[in-house]
Amino acid sequence: MPEGDTVWQAARRLHGALAGKVLTRSDLRVPRFATADLTGRTVLDVVPRGKHLLTRVEGGLTLHSHLRMDGSWRVYAHGQRWNGGPAHQIRAILGTADRTAVGYRLPVLELLRTGEEDRAVGHLGPDLLGPDWDPGLAMANLLQDPARPLGEALLDQRNLAGIGNVFKSELCFLLGVTPWLPVADLPSDRAAQLPGLARKLLESNRERPVRNTTGLRGQDLFVYGRARRPCLRCRTPVRVAEQGDGSRERPTYWCPTCQPGPAPARPPRDLRRTTR
Repeated sequence: MPEGDTVWQAARRLHGALAGKVLTRSDLRVPRFATADLTGRTVLDVVPRGKHLLTRVEGGLTLHSHLRMDGSWRVYAHGQRWNGGPAHQIRAILGTADRTAVGYRLPVLELLRTGEEDRAVGHLGPDLLGPDWDPGLAMANLLQDPARPLGEALLDQRNLAGIGNVFKSELCFLLGVTPWLPVADLPSDRAAQLPGLARKLLESNRERPVRNTTGLRGQDLFVYGRARRPCLRCRTPVRVAEQGDGSRERPTYWCPTCQPGPAPARPPRDLRRTTR
């Protein structure tokens, strides 16, 4: 699931393959930009911004993409077989003399002026892995809606950019609070820890092929994806429930012993399954 660490890795791969090289192939397979041709232009750099990717090319243009749930960019050597999915899922192809970057299942793909990148990413809060990271501003943003559940606030990229559903659940566990706790009710010592801990989680995982928040081999995550399995700390079964505003609900995992506090309004998903 693409989150800030995954997007950072994708940007590094694309930058290494394309930056400083002239495009010999350009194919944007979205109706609005299908006739755009970037061939002959040099790729200047590829940078992540939260969960967004910005590929800047000569002439003041930026190709903006977002992976969302299952999009991906793959890089292939000349002559290597493409294996990221069927051809109809390809949305973008950027090729140089020795490398080809292929974007699969990209739900967001647009070409814009580099000077107008704020149209795409200007709404984002400070980037946990970016040069604009500001822990004080991130916490102030979270507190702007004090009654909002912490889990929802962490996923709002306008507050701080880079956290997705996995890190949301893991961060709440490490803070020892339920994801349904109102932001304003977060104890002051935990609030002081939150920005730094969030940054540490993403920084420590941006170089890893497999996320690990526990420091344990073979047990990579404390709660995410571990519904009904024993908590690694207290052995209480981990719970899972939907959290969100209805149209954007996400499965949220927590340990009811290690994370005391408000519970979801609806019965947890794991209990609904067992009582049918």
